[in-house]
Amino acid sequence: MKTAIRKMGNSQGVLIPKPFLLQTGLDIGEVEIQVENDAIVIRKPKKKCREGWAEACQQIASATAEAEQVVAWPLVPADKEAGFTW
Repeated sequence: MKTAIRKMGNSQGVLIPKPFLLQTGLDIGEVEIQVENDAIVIRKPKKKCREGWAEACQQIASATAEAEQVVAWPLVPADKEAGFTW
């Protein structure tokens, strides 16, 4: 199928036929776009950064709330910490 690159504001764009969108599962919204081997490739976005972290933290907190002692970060005496580079 051939189509045309059209002027859209200060940019250019291509109308994507609906059958292509249905076949790929793409919809209106955010996509990933990049150049690969002289081709413009449009993909569904991968998971968003930190997606699911809030739920995972809640699960960890509820699981560890029952534990007697939880160490989230090892305690280092102040005199030993002096040599650390932060």
